[in-house]
Amino acid sequence: MASSDERWLIVGLGNPGAEYERTRHSVGFMLIELLAKRLQTSVKRLECRAFVGRGELGGKRVELAMPQTFMNLSGSAVGCLMSAGEREGTSLLVVSDDLAIPFGTLRIRQKGSHGGQNGLRSIIDHLKTQDFARLRIGIGPDHPLTNASRFVLDKFGKGEEAELPNVLERAADAVETIVTSGLDSAMAKFN
Repeated sequence: MASSDERWLIVGLGNPGAEYERTRHSVGFMLIELLAKRLQTSVKRLECRAFVGRGELGGKRVELAMPQTFMNLSGSAVGCLMSAGEREGTSLLVVSDDLAIPFGTLRIRQKGSHGGQNGLRSIIDHLKTQDFARLRIGIGPDHPLTNASRFVLDKFGKGEEAELPNVLERAADAVETIVTSGLDSAMAKFN
């Protein structure tokens, strides 16, 4: 069990701008918005080229962040946030989409490679470590892709859009479990 003074920085990855809202690549932003609603906070303070908000979850301090860089530059915002003196000892959880995982599937890991996800690649490059928790939300199609770049930047299909609220609620539950009960407990329950 984590100590009550444990702090978390929860970063949802996405692309800024109205044209990227509700696209597959911005599912991390969608989750941060849902968590903010649950915590009755807003994610509007601009710091380190990211929108940031604070709240409390199970007696633990959490910060929610949405980098306002493009996906492949996410590491500059996350690196800046993590290097701020007040965040020393803060645990990092990064939420991203994952094209290699079927739509709606959740994968929680304590650490690992970027797996081809450019936001994770950028964060690993900036932090000089793969040793941070991540929650990957599957966006993979049930058919072969001819253009992966276009697919991730497209809006969800009708069937996916209908299921998306349930996927995001489950992902938010997973984040809450990570913060309140630990990664092992969350992996056992949601992977």
